[in-house]
Amino acid sequence: MLDTFREVWLCDFEFQADPGERPKVHCLVAHELLSGKRLRLWVDELGRNPPFSTGSDVLFVAYFASAELGCYLSLGWEMPQRLLDLFVEFRCLTNGLPLPSGNGLIGALVHFGLDSIAAATKTEMRDLAIRGGPFSDIEKLALLDYCETDVVALAQLIRVMADKIDWPRAVLRGRYMAAVAKMEHTGTPIDTDILGRLRSNWGKIKSELISRVDSKFGVFEGQTFKRDLFAKWLAENKIPWPRLPSGQLALDSDTFRSMSKMYPQVAPLHELRHTLGELRLESLSVGADGRNRTLLSPFSSRTGRNQPSNSKFIFGPSCWMRGLIKPTWGRAVAYVDWSQQEFAIAAKLSGDLAMMEAYSSGDPYLAFAKQAGAVPSDASKQSHPHQREQFKVCSLAVQYGMGEDSLAAKLGKPSVYGRELLRAHKETYPDFWSWSQSAVDQAMLNNRVWTVFGWELHIGAGETNPRSLANFPVQANGAEMLRLACCLATEIGIRVCAPVHDALLVEGAADEIRDVVVATQDAMREAGRIVLSGFELRTDAEIVAWPNRYMDPRGRALWDELTGILEDETLAVPRRVPPARLPGCPLRTDHPVQSY
Repeated sequence: MLDTFREVWLCDFEFQADPGERPKVHCLVAHELLSGKRLRLWVDELGRNPPFSTGSDVLFVAYFASAELGCYLSLGWEMPQRLLDLFVEFRCLTNGLPLPSGNGLIGALVHFGLDSIAAATKTEMRDLAIRGGPFSDIEKLALLDYCETDVVALAQLIRVMADKIDWPRAVLRGRYMAAVAKMEHTGTPIDTDILGRLRSNWGKIKSELISRVDSKFGVFEGQTFKRDLFAKWLAENKIPWPRLPSGQLALDSDTFRSMSKMYPQVAPLHELRHTLGELRLESLSVGADGRNRTLLSPFSSRTGRNQPSNSKFIFGPSCWMRGLIKPTWGRAVAYVDWSQQEFAIAAKLSGDLAMMEAYSSGDPYLAFAKQAGAVPSDASKQSHPHQREQFKVCSLAVQYGMGEDSLAAKLGKPSVYGRELLRAHKETYPDFWSWSQSAVDQAMLNNRVWTVFGWELHIGAGETNPRSLANFPVQANGAEMLRLACCLATEIGIRVCAPVHDALLVEGAADEIRDVVVATQDAMREAGRIVLSGFELRTDAEIVAWPNRYMDPRGRALWDELTGILEDETLAVPRRVPPARLPGCPLRTDHPVQSY
């Protein structure tokens, strides 16, 4: 396959990337694999265009290419048209297998029995690059030499990996790494005024926050959550709560999350506990331009999904923190997500006509309840909210391979209730259950399972987990769909701020955002059709234009409490000086967008 390209360039940059900032390039080293041509260029020798062609007959090769392509964007260079990322392909070749030396460049070299630079030397040189300039002549030479060792390593790797790579799909995965670089370059606009006030006064705010939220619950003593007081509150409010085998209340985050969806009055307490236990405000990566940027860590999960740092990524921490997302003057953001994506993927891949019919109804969870005879045919989301939520939990539990006891525990019901829900699902969607079991059987027989575009999970001896195998087709093909949507959107110039599991946060001028949303929905719809062989998924969109902010409904109650504390003059929370507003800036409001 390599000989089909006119040139094959192996590239590596050294750069400095402070938290939230775009990379600051130090140098580039590149080797052309076929001719042996070599380039060693310091930043002041780099021009306005790449020193080699970016056309479709030239292959750009890197290890974790989004980092190198981030340097392309910082330099204002045109992106390569054909990309091969050996990190991604190594992940695909070894996903699920034990890797004693990890999946970094050294780990890949060790895996294939190739020579590598000493880890200590690599750390020393990486620290030098992170430190930044000015550099002495000796340091510049050392960085160029270090950079070249990585390029030499790429040459070794590509020779041993070339025959193992699924080339057409590998180039598609490389295409996604270009989209990742663009999304990391764009970042998400953050209200740095409120973030700064929260950071500098968090101790005082936290105590007052507990006091205000707990006034509705009475489950804290000081700053300590009390299990017995919570049990008393649950009893008074007639909320059945899942318990551990020991009989104690289950207080893990997953239980609180699922119960908050069924009983919204629990949501503020869930957000508070998550905030107190896991929030690290200082870790959120925000650059000097007020944008959240961090590594999206593509292909890092077993299903191929992104795994950005929970503490550094704005969509990682507590839901209320998403209220910090705020477009700047004259701008707007839009959150565009697939409707019930996982249900649709399971329906189409399994070929279950009843399941596809449920999805096409517009509300598959309510349709499931109707198909199972649990609610009347004229039932609505408003008339039967609890039944719909229970059948939704059942639908999602099935995709994760959850058993009757776990399902019942999530619902806070006896085991027999979970058993009956699962029975209803099996009787309503028999083709889905047959397909799901066949997928598990095939995976265990072949010791691997894969997506429509060839992302593989390898199953090692003694590591077979039927539940995770049953879940893989839906999650991994959902990841394929998101990756393709990111490619299609960024390639037509849409500013994608961040990918979020089954959604894209996009940005545009306030007076053009509706067109941006339509184009984004077109890209997402096309990605769905490609992955699911013509089956079309719906999308929803929420537009937020300056001076408003994005808000996740699950975090609104806690956000309101926090902003109330910031505005309470009796608490003497210092106010930062707000940035000056431009004259004549229009006042805009949130605009809902019709689903398609």
